[in-house]
Amino acid sequence: MLENLKVKDIMTPEVITVPPEEDVVFAFEKLMKNKISALPVVKNQKLLGIVTATDLGHNLILDKYELGTTVEKVMVEDVICVDPEESIINAVKKMNDFGSDDGIVNQLVVLDDDAIVGILSDGDIIKNIKN
Repeated sequence: MLENLKVKDIMTPEVITVPPEEDVVFAFEKLMKNKISALPVVKNQKLLGIVTATDLGHNLILDKYELGTTVEKVMVEDVICVDPEESIINAVKKMNDFGSDDGIVNQLVVLDDDAIVGILSDGDIIKNIKN
């Protein structure tokens, strides 16, 4: 099953990112248009943070953002990352260990020498579970 798989085997290699200056409304639109759950925030090829569809959508619905709020002001800076050579089992442990009391981390940014090479989501893992 998952025991022999590495992150690089099932990660999504095409990562859609967002600059820190992006308006939260446009970032949320990008998430919805591409049917993805998170956007790494990147400037000059450096990972600065991450924004999620859940956080942005929830706060937009509740009208918590002022007009012109940028992702830089609302991003999570402590991004949980994983190496492409790590086992899927270790990645799942990270998702669980770094999650909040009521959930898991749903996506891990995959870094190779500080360069983003992919993103691993809980959906990627579920798709690869074989009965």
